[in-house]
Amino acid sequence: MKHEQLRPFLDGTGHIHSEAAPAPHATFDPVTLARLLWRGKVWILLAAIAFGGLAWSYVNLIAVPKYTARATIALDHRQAPMIDFQAAVSGLTGDQATINTEAEVLRSRLLIGQLVDELDLAADPEFNPVLAAEPSGEAALRGRDATIDRATEAISITNLRASYVFSITATSRSPEIAAGLANGLADIYIRNQSQTKAEALASGTEWLSERVASLKTELQSAEADIARYAAQAELISPQALEILNRQIKETRARLADLQARRDGLANRVSAEPNMPAAQPGEARGGDLSAGAPLDRGAQSTTGGLGAELARSDSQIALLEGALATLETSYARQSGDLVALEQLEREAEALRAIYQHFLVRLQETTVQQGIQQPDSRVLSYAVRPDTPSEPVASRIVGLAALLGLILGGAGFVARENLRTGFRTGEEIERETGLQVIGQIPLVTARKRRDIVDYLVKNPTSAAAESVRNLRTSVLLSNLDRPPQIIVSTSSLSGEGKTTTAIALAHNLSGLRKKVLLIEGDIRRRVFRDYFSFENTTGLLSVLSGAARFEEAVEHIAPIGIDVLQGEESSANAADIFSSDRFAQFVTDVRQRYDFVIIDTPPVLLVPDGRIIARMADAILFTVKWDATSRAQVREANRQFSLAGLSITGAILNIVDPKGMKRYGLAEAGGAYGHHANRYYSD
Repeated sequence: MKHEQLRPFLDGTGHIHSEAAPAPHATFDPVTLARLLWRGKVWILLAAIAFGGLAWSYVNLIAVPKYTARATIALDHRQAPMIDFQAAVSGLTGDQATINTEAEVLRSRLLIGQLVDELDLAADPEFNPVLAAEPSGEAALRGRDATIDRATEAISITNLRASYVFSITATSRSPEIAAGLANGLADIYIRNQSQTKAEALASGTEWLSERVASLKTELQSAEADIARYAAQAELISPQALEILNRQIKETRARLADLQARRDGLANRVSAEPNMPAAQPGEARGGDLSAGAPLDRGAQSTTGGLGAELARSDSQIALLEGALATLETSYARQSGDLVALEQLEREAEALRAIYQHFLVRLQETTVQQGIQQPDSRVLSYAVRPDTPSEPVASRIVGLAALLGLILGGAGFVARENLRTGFRTGEEIERETGLQVIGQIPLVTARKRRDIVDYLVKNPTSAAAESVRNLRTSVLLSNLDRPPQIIVSTSSLSGEGKTTTAIALAHNLSGLRKKVLLIEGDIRRRVFRDYFSFENTTGLLSVLSGAARFEEAVEHIAPIGIDVLQGEESSANAADIFSSDRFAQFVTDVRQRYDFVIIDTPPVLLVPDGRIIARMADAILFTVKWDATSRAQVREANRQFSLAGLSITGAILNIVDPKGMKRYGLAEAGGAYGHHANRYYSD
């Protein structure tokens, strides 16, 4: 008979039908995650407690306490030098670059190296990892370098936001050393500033002294050159040179006048007529006495003009010589004056430079010994009384928080990685099979003790779970309740046989005739549950070696008939595929109200699927938190290949304590606190 995979609902005909469960979607559901974490709250809390306990043990038993001290210094960027000589003494500006630079100066290995030497930290094992009794050579150098590294790690420099204040924080196992580190670095930094200024001032003073001496020598040499030049040249001055220039001008004027006069005389001389020659008659005549005086006057006039012309020429020659002498003297004295003035200008420039540097030298000389640092200590560190680390509350709290996170993550990961089923909802969601029963774990040393338990405890949670299973099976088809029922599973050890026996027992409680057949003839485990008197069984009936009435045994405590299996050399699958077995099933259907056949696991042998073809219902047992999803899916696929559908799945051997441990106590009614009012174990 072909069965369909159903999700039960009641229709107008009174039959229970089903619909295949939709395939799950891999979406993140915060509500589901919250519920999952709530289910694992015990494990998560245990993880938090464990981590917190480990952290507490570390803080109190392992960790070495450390102390923190803090000193503060401030940059005095408004400070000005007492004497304004910026080349020798410079203050700090207040820009961010200066602040960052000073922070790096505080962290420098030079200052921390001085601090290491002052506090003798190389002799402290806390700071010197390579400490030896008598360090020498490279070992000593490595020890000092390592000590500086450790001290640098122990000191932190921070600039308070929007201020010129630096905080020096030092950490050490010793409170005294912690305070000493902070205060020592502050003092070294201030002292380094003063020393740097003093060195700069001394260097500037030395340079100025050398420069002043050099300039003085150059000035003296220039003045000597002026005196020597003035001694070698004629005594000159701009006023004398001006007088000489006027003399030249006057001489030139006189020479021009004299030249004009001479030219006039020369013209007159050339224009005067010559006296006529004397006539003989006239010289001897009566008129000779009258003409004689006239010739003598003309001769006298002509001779005076010539003499005057000659004097003019002589005077002109003299004046020209004098003018040439004056011009030569003027040219020479002008060149000498220019050279002298050049020498004087050079000397004056040297004198000005000399005076400037001399004044600066005097300023730096006065400045020596009165330099002020550009920083000051606002507060010195005090010896701490309580350790700053480890902070027990913080470490324990963080460890507990880490435990919560890791515990939650581990629980979620474990839940996601597990392959078993813990609730019927998981089976339905993962496989599409309808869960028709959930049977709790029954603690028993032997298998037959389970039967005794069900008989003696009819109101127990296990007995009630089997009744719920019986009800679900009977309601699976209201018009035609199943008569031939097959019980199977994926693998052995999942409790299918116990489930078959318990269901048979419950069906007999309805005053029905029930036959339980051991279809797993390969293992034959019924003898672990019952004490049989007969040695014959199913195979004897099928072969005709024994009649059915002779082979079947009635188990009075549970009110059912049992037909045990027998060992056979023939293949079990062939036996169950035979017509004899089919006819046998038809016969027992007529004799009994219910026939339950316990079959072998589906994934191991095909016997279960062969027998299931003749069944009205197939019950598939899934062991709680053990049977994997892949096994259930594969078993379901095997039935589908045979054209069969599983009527319902049974979540078996459910551990109530495990359900509570995983926070699933409310997932099934039999495992919550409400069950105590209805069940009595």
